[in-house]
Amino acid sequence: MVSKKKRQKKSQLPFRLNILFLIVFLLFSALVLQLGVVQILNGEAFQAEIDRTTNDYSETPVPRGKMFDRNGELIVGNDAGYSITYTPEKGIQAGERLDVAERLAEYVDMDSEEHLDGITERNRQEYWYLNNTDEAENLLSDQEKEDMDNGEQYNEILDRIDEDKIDDYSKQELEVMAIKKEMDKAMTLTPQVIKNEDVTPEEFARVSAHLGELPGVNATTDWNREYPYDETFRDFAGSITSESQGIPADQEDYYLTRGYSRNDRVGNSGLEEQYEGVLRGRKEKIQYTTDKNGAIVDSDIVVEGQRGKDLVLTVDMELQKKVDEVIHDEMQSAIQNQPHENRNLENAMAVVMDPTTGEILAASGQRYDHEKGEFTKTGTSTIYNANAPGSSVKGATMLAGYQSGVIEFGQQFYDTPIKIKDTPEKSSWKNLQWVNDLEALEQSSNVYMFYIAMRMAGEYNYEPNKSINIDYAAFDEIRNYFGQFGLGVSTGVDFPYESTGYKGSNPDAGNLLDLAIGQYDTYTTLQLAQYVSTIANDGYRVRPHFMKEIRNPVPHEEGLGPVYKSHNTEVMNRIQMSDSEIDRVQEGFHRVFQAPEGTASSHFGDKPYDAAGKTGTAEYDVYEDGQLKASTENLAHIGYAPYDDPEVAYALIVPHVGKGDNSEINHEIGKGILDAYFELENEDEGEED
Repeated sequence: MVSKKKRQKKSQLPFRLNILFLIVFLLFSALVLQLGVVQILNGEAFQAEIDRTTNDYSETPVPRGKMFDRNGELIVGNDAGYSITYTPEKGIQAGERLDVAERLAEYVDMDSEEHLDGITERNRQEYWYLNNTDEAENLLSDQEKEDMDNGEQYNEILDRIDEDKIDDYSKQELEVMAIKKEMDKAMTLTPQVIKNEDVTPEEFARVSAHLGELPGVNATTDWNREYPYDETFRDFAGSITSESQGIPADQEDYYLTRGYSRNDRVGNSGLEEQYEGVLRGRKEKIQYTTDKNGAIVDSDIVVEGQRGKDLVLTVDMELQKKVDEVIHDEMQSAIQNQPHENRNLENAMAVVMDPTTGEILAASGQRYDHEKGEFTKTGTSTIYNANAPGSSVKGATMLAGYQSGVIEFGQQFYDTPIKIKDTPEKSSWKNLQWVNDLEALEQSSNVYMFYIAMRMAGEYNYEPNKSINIDYAAFDEIRNYFGQFGLGVSTGVDFPYESTGYKGSNPDAGNLLDLAIGQYDTYTTLQLAQYVSTIANDGYRVRPHFMKEIRNPVPHEEGLGPVYKSHNTEVMNRIQMSDSEIDRVQEGFHRVFQAPEGTASSHFGDKPYDAAGKTGTAEYDVYEDGQLKASTENLAHIGYAPYDDPEVAYALIVPHVGKGDNSEINHEIGKGILDAYFELENEDEGEED
């Protein structure tokens, strides 16, 4: 028989197990409930986190637009070449880049001076650090590290690397450094050019065959500018930055806000810079999808790339070449005929334009290096360099005299030297005696212009060897009149920079007289071309320009696409003078070239194109350290043709020719320019017939 005590123990054991089972059941129930909550309520969010990807974008450059002359001849094109680029993924580390650089160095050469000379001491230190990390870390004690953040530790370690550790690198190691240096410039998912201009077909093939072991590296095609006419018009066309330069640092904000990347090539001079927004094109935009580790899992082109629009310029390259040749040949002839001890002639400049539209047909400059015996094309000097042009401005002076009321048609003055008390005597090239306004232009009377200037300054009672009282406001008045023609002010040309010349700052009577004959203020060749065009164009001053049309690109590489934009003639102002006054000066200019007494008639009187214009000689002294070094001259020439219906105008300056030397070079260049223009016109008409 079982005792009561034993029966109680048996009944208590199942009860305790039941409690334990209940607790276990409740715990499992809670766990299942929690799993249900995770799966049902938050499962989608957690799965999204697991599958999380990020969309990033990369833009690939496209070929720049081309430049053509007015006849469709290619001036600036694109030469396709090979390019090796690197596009880093997110989170790429310096050591990983070094591994890629070492492998890439097996397939490309980076041994040019540009690459190897660009390796700095810092590049060498970083290279040593990455290859000797443990040793490098020991250059700092644990105590020193406690007081520095990671960046400070890194910089301090580099500074402590001894020179003897980084001096004895092999050429192969230096090439690795050069590659890594370029790779370090790359931003995430943005292609960085590692090597471009001199990639050989063999290098391109080797890299292409090993892209699988070169993460981020690509072998692709790039474009460099080509110039079918070599140096002709090259300085006007301008240049673009190299891959290593990218956008200019001082204009970074400007370009970045307009969608550029830091390593984009941009125009940095000439028409490349002026029309950067037109020539740049639309970059190809690629969307990259990356996982949470930064690995690219997909890509898609979201914006198709399109090469830049093309520029059709106003320039006629055949005329441009002929003008270059004329200047070169006439300078060479003049230099050879110059006495050796007085060879001052160094450069000459000319601009040819359509006076009714402002289209620049040719712009040429030549500089001669006496030491090297070499000529260099310096066309942009026609816009950048200002010189005193002498009597070529007398048309503007005469019109200022008419407009201000100090002279009238047929007004005569006696041409004999002017002598103001305590000043040097001033005269014309010879004593012309009585001359009227037309004769003053025809024979280039300085004295006539002196009387205009004195009268505009309030002095009507000049007497030899006596002081004169002038109103100094006449300086501003004459300059304001000159400015209406484009002299001393911006021409408005579509070019990144132009000089407006120098305005003299000493307002004495003698300088006022010199201002009236073009021997005080200075002007550019382009300003003179705009001035003579204004007279030829019946007083309408038009804006000179290089851009004739902008054309949309065509899918293939040859030919011109449809017109996107045309440059319409822009009248900047109409001078204040009346039609009859302008006609009077036009007649005076015609007599300069055609009348027997005209200063240029012996060169142009027998020409079939019936030209008009004005010659100019500016005399001045050159001082050095307060001592007279030399007396020299600038020779100028302006003209247009035909006289009755002008279709071409030109201006030229030959500065610093020496005293009395080369007195014919300006006539010869001017004649050569018009001869070349009308020869080409006749050829074109013959082809049409």
